[in-house]
Amino acid sequence: MNINLVAFGIARDILGNSTQKFDLKKGNTIEELKAELTSEFPKFEELASLKFAVNETYQQDDFLLSENDEVVIIPPVSGG
Repeated sequence: MNINLVAFGIARDILGNSTQKFDLKKGNTIEELKAELTSEFPKFEELASLKFAVNETYQQDDFLLSENDEVVIIPPVSGG
């Protein structure tokens, strides 16, 4: 299943660009997407937390993804 990834901040740096198509080979939940991203891009394991928005709405790990969904990866942020 193909999805469209959009990444910001450190997540963009890990992926190498801000947008890309991603073939989700196993499963179809955000939790399974996280596992595949971590497998393909091990630096994601170093992040304390990641949030995901699907088609402009924040979603939990059990959310079911569909073909061509836009999935935004929102890394942890700090400010001061």
